[in-house]
Amino acid sequence: MKLTYTILYVNNVKKSVEFYQKTFGIKNRFIHESGDYAEMDTGEVTLAFCAHKLANDIVKQNYLKASQAQLIGAQISFEPHNLKEAYDVALKNRAKSIVPPEVKPWGWESAMLLDIDGHIVELAKEMNAL
Repeated sequence: MKLTYTILYVNNVKKSVEFYQKTFGIKNRFIHESGDYAEMDTGEVTLAFCAHKLANDIVKQNYLKASQAQLIGAQISFEPHNLKEAYDVALKNRAKSIVPPEVKPWGWESAMLLDIDGHIVELAKEMNAL
């Protein structure tokens, strides 16, 4: 079995697409005409956004919505070329810092942010890859 999609449930699909384009340089692959679903061009595993109203129809149960006020137990990670620069760009685009860039004992530089909907986003790069 292989991982094919990571879908984030969001308040506004268009705003999430714009945020990820401006903040992380990810290109949009597809936005459904309804505006309730979009896919980003992220390589082998697709990052997608689904509006809460559509997600409610799919999940058919209540779920905890991500928010910048309450962390949820999941994250996505990106490996930027320059971590500190990517971190600064994210903050300028309304991401919220959780942990600023730091070197981890296992030899990676990492920073943790919240996107505009409150999803945890890690920026991480192996130090010897710098």
